[in-house]
Amino acid sequence: MSLRNVVVEGDPILRKKSRPVDEITPRIIKLLDDMADTMYYENRGIGIAAPQVGVLRRVFVVDVGDEHGKLEFINPEITMREGTQVFCEGCLSVPGKNADVERPERIKIKALDRDGKEFELEADGLLAVCICHEYDHLEGILFIDKAIDGQINVMEESDDE
Repeated sequence: MSLRNVVVEGDPILRKKSRPVDEITPRIIKLLDDMADTMYYENRGIGIAAPQVGVLRRVFVVDVGDEHGKLEFINPEITMREGTQVFCEGCLSVPGKNADVERPERIKIKALDRDGKEFELEADGLLAVCICHEYDHLEGILFIDKAIDGQINVMEESDDE
């Protein structure tokens, strides 16, 4: 297991557009594995994109705890957006803040898996929100940029841990 440092708001890498993956190499596979480890074990997140660990590649991993389990996306493209929904979002790269963000209710996305095979997925609800959130990272966009009415909440720290 390899954990990577999560880049936080203020680092210019989070505002840059990621480059496509030209070839799925052992380095890309390691990146996917490290991102999943970082998401699960270090930060308990439900999604993480390569720019969040300092790599400007079009790669992200999500796991919202549903029947899909962990999903890996290489060179993703959202091909359909439908409806709207509002979720209160947070982000590993924007610690201590959350905001209501309007996202599509349903999406269709195509991408490559770690074996280089193209797949297509339809998602709704939380999975659609998570995919759109991570996709935005590849475009240099943070959820706070899309906060409804610019309202960003600062969360109070808890003494639970």
